[in-house]
Amino acid sequence: MANKILVFLEQRQGQIKKSSYEAVSASIALSQNLNSEIEGVVIGGEVENVRLAGNYGLKKLYHIKNEQLENYSSSAYTDSLLEIINTADAQIIVFSSTSMGKDLAPRIAAKLDCGIVTDVTEWKVENGEIIATRPVYAGKALTDVKVKSEKKIFTLRPNVFKAEKISEQEAEIEVKNPGDLNLKTRVVDIKKSDTKLDVAEADIIVSGGRGMKAPENFKLIEELADLLGAATGASRAVVDAGWRPHSEQVGQTGKTVSPTLYIALGISGAIQHLAGMRSSKYIVAVNKDKDAPIFQIADYGIVGDVFEIVPAMIEELKKIKNN
Repeated sequence: MANKILVFLEQRQGQIKKSSYEAVSASIALSQNLNSEIEGVVIGGEVENVRLAGNYGLKKLYHIKNEQLENYSSSAYTDSLLEIINTADAQIIVFSSTSMGKDLAPRIAAKLDCGIVTDVTEWKVENGEIIATRPVYAGKALTDVKVKSEKKIFTLRPNVFKAEKISEQEAEIEVKNPGDLNLKTRVVDIKKSDTKLDVAEADIIVSGGRGMKAPENFKLIEELADLLGAATGASRAVVDAGWRPHSEQVGQTGKTVSPTLYIALGISGAIQHLAGMRSSKYIVAVNKDKDAPIFQIADYGIVGDVFEIVPAMIEELKKIKNN
C-alpha cells in the first residue's frame, strides 16, 4: 500500500519510552488521513512492554531481538532498521526526536538518500501530501516543510504529541533474529551524570527563572522539588547565565515538557518558554509582576515575592509530610 508508515519505538533498559508511544499515536492519526498501513519496529533484547504498543493502535510490531542490541549501536541499529524498512516496504519512517532518534534518523536518511524533517511539532495532510511544521531561528519562527523524495523521514519532538490509548488489543509481534551484527560502534557502559529526574520524563516540575536573582537561590527550587518528588527546570535566561545546566532548560531551545504539575517561580513567560511547557495539565506561577505573560496560561497564579512565597510553601509541605 502506498505511503506505508513504519514507526521506530525506542527502548531503554527493556522498556519502551513514552515518547515512542507519542510517535505511534501521532502516526496513527496521520495514517488515517493518508488511508495507509502502519507498523512498528523495536530493536533490543528482552522488552517487557512490547505488546502494549497495540493499546495505542499499532497492530503489528517487528522486534529485532538480540542481547547485544540491548544498548544502542549506531552501526548495528542502522543496518537492522534498514532491513526492516525494506521488508515492510515502508515509505514513511517516524522517530521520536530523542538523543537516539537525532542520531539514528539522519543515518537512515543518508542510506536511503531521502528527505528528512526533524523536530516536528505539528503535521497535517493536504492533497495527499504531508506538511510538517518545525521551529527555526531558536524557536522564534515556525516553518512548514514538504518532503519531495519517495521515502520520507520525520522525527517528532517529545511531549508535543499526546500518547493516547485507544484499545486493549495487544500488538502482533514478529521476532527477527539478526545474523552477524555490525558492531563497529557500541555502548560498553552507561553512567548517569546525577540522580536527578529528567524534566522531559517528570510528572512534576519546579522551574526557576531570572526572578531567583542568583544561582545560590536555586536551593529553594531544589528543596521544593525534593519535597514534591519533582524534577528541577530552568528558563533559557538562567541557563545562558550559567546558573543551571542545559539539561534542565525548558522551552523551544531546551526541552518540551508536559507534566501533570508545572510550577514556575520567577519566570516571566517568554513565548519560547511558554511553547515548551504550555501543555502541562496544571500550571502554578509565582511572580512579582502581575502583568507577566506566564499568568495568561497559569491555572493558579500568585503575585508576590518568590523569596516569601516559596519558603512558606516548603514549610506547609513539611507540615503535611510530618502529619
